[in-house]
Amino acid sequence: MLNLNSDIKNFVDECEQMCADKFKEIDEIEFKNQLKVLNAFNDCHVQSRHFIGSSGYGHNDIGKEKACELIRTIFHTEDAFISPLISCGTEAISQTLFGILRPNDCMLCISGTPYDTLKKVLFGVEGKNVGSLKDYNIGYDEVDLLGEDFDTDKIIQKVKATNPKVIYIQRSRGYAFRNALSVGKIGKVIGDIKHATGTKAYFVVDNCYGEFCEENEPTDVGADLVVGSLLKNMGGGVASTGGYMAGNAELIELISYKITSPALGTDIGSYEPGYKAIFQGIFMAPHVVSQAKKVAMLTSVALDRLGYDTLPKLGDTLSDIVCSIKFNDKNKLVNFTRAIQHASAIDSDSTLEAGEMDGYEDLIIMASGSFNQGSSIELSCDGPMREPYAAYLQGSLSYAHGKIGLINALASIWGK
Repeated sequence: MLNLNSDIKNFVDECEQMCADKFKEIDEIEFKNQLKVLNAFNDCHVQSRHFIGSSGYGHNDIGKEKACELIRTIFHTEDAFISPLISCGTEAISQTLFGILRPNDCMLCISGTPYDTLKKVLFGVEGKNVGSLKDYNIGYDEVDLLGEDFDTDKIIQKVKATNPKVIYIQRSRGYAFRNALSVGKIGKVIGDIKHATGTKAYFVVDNCYGEFCEENEPTDVGADLVVGSLLKNMGGGVASTGGYMAGNAELIELISYKITSPALGTDIGSYEPGYKAIFQGIFMAPHVVSQAKKVAMLTSVALDRLGYDTLPKLGDTLSDIVCSIKFNDKNKLVNFTRAIQHASAIDSDSTLEAGEMDGYEDLIIMASGSFNQGSSIELSCDGPMREPYAAYLQGSLSYAHGKIGLINALASIWGK
């Protein structure tokens, strides 16, 4: 049982009052996105018969077809692909890159080094041919961010020098201590690059943690493709698995050949459990994302008042659901993360230890007492065991749960 410290609760209540204007802004964005999603459901004529699954080859899988149509409508794109068989965001991004790129092509990342789990996708393993982009002789280059914005001049130079087929943008922060890139910044840099270079490159955005955080999505401002996971924002904490891609029809077709085979594309692929959870999760997503954004903002304000370096700041645009906290102390990172786990509904009696995780170079400590394993739209907190020992807290199916988790976690560092 959680026994919340009354002094800490009063402190968090004060922080909550400081967030009132920001919370109102979050509510307004939720309303607009909920209307957009509801209109998409109505325009696509989603019916209960679309909940049923399929078996074997999965021909004429009306549920999958309707889910793809729904995603396409929400993102205002030519086409979309959704599959419950995609396990996570990293797999969705990997399938996307291998679907689009060919030997001797080049990929240019313009948001700095991508998230840890993509490094083996890009560079492979020393001394092994694991089938990375590098192993297929696909070139890679990157341009670091300039503070929290794109280094447009250097990007333009790189585009002219490397002639990339894919220009890649990671919207969220990963384990970098920065805010997420706003849709406005993404749209501006795409326009500036196209105007200065005339490039025919495809602009691909890793949209994980960003869906429904703003009124628009990257595909509304010039991105050719967005990629994400249903275990994050888009699944609303209801979908138990899956990933999606939405954008240019030619790109979706190429990616489908990688996911199945060039002979089959999207014509096959069964999922016997059915699609009800996916439809319901997408419908719930704008609300759940708004709850998670409020938790991130409240957490940032509270830890900032206690003297820690946090992001986002109260006046920042919230373009993802994450709060970053620099502890500069290994024990505080561990204790804070453990306290989030203890405030979870599932596996609350677990005592976390940092350990090895697939795709990460550092030991990782991760609280994720979630109904769906690894679901980052549910309350979770993680961080790499390296300086500055920063925690990345995200998600929460309800604001109340996130607030309770925060009060409990603050007790682990209170007065220390």
